[in-house]
Amino acid sequence: MVGFKATDVPPTATVKFLGAGTAACIADLITFPLDTAKVRLQIQGESQGPVRATASAQYRGVMGTILTMVRTEGPRSLYNGLVAGLQRQMSFASVRIGLYDSVKQFYTKGSERTSPNVARNAIVNCAELVTYDLIKDALLKANLMTDDLPCHFTSAFGAGFCTTVIASPVDVVKTRYMNSALGQYSSAGHCALTMLQKEGPRAFYKGFMPSFLRLGSWNVVMFVTYEQLKRALMAACTSREAPF
Repeated sequence: MVGFKATDVPPTATVKFLGAGTAACIADLITFPLDTAKVRLQIQGESQGPVRATASAQYRGVMGTILTMVRTEGPRSLYNGLVAGLQRQMSFASVRIGLYDSVKQFYTKGSERTSPNVARNAIVNCAELVTYDLIKDALLKANLMTDDLPCHFTSAFGAGFCTTVIASPVDVVKTRYMNSALGQYSSAGHCALTMLQKEGPRAFYKGFMPSFLRLGSWNVVMFVTYEQLKRALMAACTSREAPF
């Protein structure tokens, strides 16, 4: 067994909320520079055609973007907006991730097959939560891994890749639209259509590698930390309640 041992007592809502918020903040601290590089690559050259944009690109690749930012703007530029990000994770991720198990158990209560119900709610739930849960469940049911750290790592990595593939087009359009000049696009749909006409379908996966590095590493850090924090907190609660 790698990491903290799973307890027989299910984690309480408080443990889930605290563990999820803390894990998400730790993941943000570690992966924030990758997110900053991803945004810079996504918005680069949006006002030019694909040929001109490629020729005059300021940033090239993930590491090239990070090194350029450190050289021209200083190391602190990689963490611009970190405080707001941590506040968002502590308030949003604690609810989103902390409630997921409880909601899933409520909808799948009395049924041995959790998977169809979870998949059916994929639109409501975040893709990374659903794919993490499905990959982890498949690994455990197939007896390929036990419910410990290697299983959590593999599931989180797979969830990061699937989420990147699904979310990348929406993420690119959102970034372009939010960073565009006033009046450049009439709507997010107009932004997407303009990208398709001027730059082609590949534009929707611009910055895919930094997006995957960001989401993949974020998911690994967050889910592994979350699973371990849940077990550590429940072990602490159990030991406090145990008679001497």
